[in-house]
Amino acid sequence: QRTIRTNGVDLVVTEAGDPSGPCIILSHGFPESAHSWRHQMQPLADAGYHVLAPDQRGYGFSSSPKNVTDYGVQNLTGDLVGLLDATGHADATFIGHDWGALLLWDLCRLHPERVRAGAAVSVPFTNWPMAPIELMNARYGDRFFYILYFQRPNEAESELQQDVAHTMATVLWGASAAGVNDPMFFSTKELPAMADTTFLTGRPTPPTLPWSWLPQEDFNEYVFQFTASGFFGPVSWYRNLDTNYENTRHIPVEKMTMPISFVTGEHDPVNLLNSTAIDYMTSTLPNFTGGTVIPNAGHWVQQESPAAFNEALFQFLNSLNAK
Repeated sequence: QRTIRTNGVDLVVTEAGDPSGPCIILSHGFPESAHSWRHQMQPLADAGYHVLAPDQRGYGFSSSPKNVTDYGVQNLTGDLVGLLDATGHADATFIGHDWGALLLWDLCRLHPERVRAGAAVSVPFTNWPMAPIELMNARYGDRFFYILYFQRPNEAESELQQDVAHTMATVLWGASAAGVNDPMFFSTKELPAMADTTFLTGRPTPPTLPWSWLPQEDFNEYVFQFTASGFFGPVSWYRNLDTNYENTRHIPVEKMTMPISFVTGEHDPVNLLNSTAIDYMTSTLPNFTGGTVIPNAGHWVQQESPAAFNEALFQFLNSLNAK
């Protein structure tokens, strides 16, 4: 690990591989950190890549700016491009999970010259027809949806920070394959009224650690990091969705000409709610190379099924090198 100063913030970066090799940047989601890529770092380094996995702004011991607007996509993509500048790389293959996938999609629009290729994990490309929060309000009405709940000033971060271990266990279990029936993630089931619940209310109680895919020490690392950072920064990413839309909607999809692949888990709640995503990307993106659905995996697919995930990832990377 080292700390890299870029774009006005300090990012704690986990690094592996030959600095002269082609660059791969691993972009984590919520609530995660660079630690979520622990099963990918060394295999990628062994394959000759220079691998950078930052704890992104607001996470862990990286800088946590105090304004919501500091977490907009212009700053977030600027951080990742800044890592390229700081390490002397003209471009990189970006691999993004969850919110990291959303960053990948916006990187492809805002900084296409710096994206050699991309692999999005769990969150597919969406060409929003209108501002996302407006769309979600129209879809959910007075029913609970966590992204709408996250828009409330101070409320979500206060709830999540009250007991960090409880928060992390509940969220990590709830979006895994084993916790797939967690009703909070399914709009196909009757959701409670927004006024009657919070993010953690009524969620299934996770079993005692360790789990098959998450040892106690790895869970402890997440708790340690979020105890340090709190949740204002991570939740503030969600509070910029409409601004992000305004900053990217004018850029045609046709500009996203770099090779892009997609990986998801069979039981990922995002996949279950949007089962046509791969077909949509195939018909929409100029250079979509295909999607892989990992059997028996949930939202944390690179942690739940690392061998299958790495196989899909290297199939994509090797196809790039063959051209």
